[in-house]
Amino acid sequence: MDRIHWHPGYYGGVECYLTGEKARLSFETEHQLSKEPLRIDMLIIKKKPGAAIKSEIGRIFKGHNLFEVKGAGDSLNIDVYYKVLGYAAIYKSLGESVDEIHDDDITISFIRETFPQKLFKMFRQRGVEVTEKFPGIYYLSGPNVIFDTQVIVTKQLDGEKFPGLKILSENASEEDIRKFIEQAQKMRKPGDLRNIDAMLQVSVSANKELYEDIKRRDKDMCQAMKELMKEEIAEEIENEKLIDIKKMMKNLKLSAKEAMKALEIPAADQRRYSAMLKAK
Repeated sequence: MDRIHWHPGYYGGVECYLTGEKARLSFETEHQLSKEPLRIDMLIIKKKPGAAIKSEIGRIFKGHNLFEVKGAGDSLNIDVYYKVLGYAAIYKSLGESVDEIHDDDITISFIRETFPQKLFKMFRQRGVEVTEKFPGIYYLSGPNVIFDTQVIVTKQLDGEKFPGLKILSENASEEDIRKFIEQAQKMRKPGDLRNIDAMLQVSVSANKELYEDIKRRDKDMCQAMKELMKEEIAEEIENEKLIDIKKMMKNLKLSAKEAMKALEIPAADQRRYSAMLKAK
């Protein structure tokens, strides 16, 4: 089985469920912490320090908010916690002037599917209090917690509020998929379709049989998914045509123009394919 790249889906999911807050937040994926290849998975900046964030996953937010994403099979243990703590400390130190970024203006968020039982047990043994602030969202507190921290367990999130994060699993439920499709059809703000497509790509890759079964049984759901992923589907079709052109050029010794004519590619599209062939 090909390795599933979980991060784009989670990026899209977090941004999607904070879409109503975009006037107050800016988003960066894989924010580079220094000139060296040291990156955090996601950085969310509050545009206005005092702005209140309504979404439960953003309620903890301060000025600078760092995310560590853990897909299926990735560990979330005490060393990962301290690694990200180190990233946050480095990020704090990279202000343009001394103490420009205050430590009390930084938060850390970990996001993963399953409950990190061993990690939470270790936290409690070390005097760190773990409190479930909202369903599936745990806050860490205590004298040993340098930066305000939350752990988001997507499997435990409210399915009515966050089905798009819950489907980012190798064991997504049909109920959550249907809820997400229903929600997604109503989302049309700038960037929403890109985020929806990212989440669906990851979820479909991880749950191919379930999605195929749903599409076989429910034509309306099948059409809804096609509509939401139409850019992805169009890109796949375009790539397949490009492969066919190359094969005909190689096997039949045709020119690009002759191959496109043989494949009955419309004249209006031939210039675009020619440019793609030159680029590759």
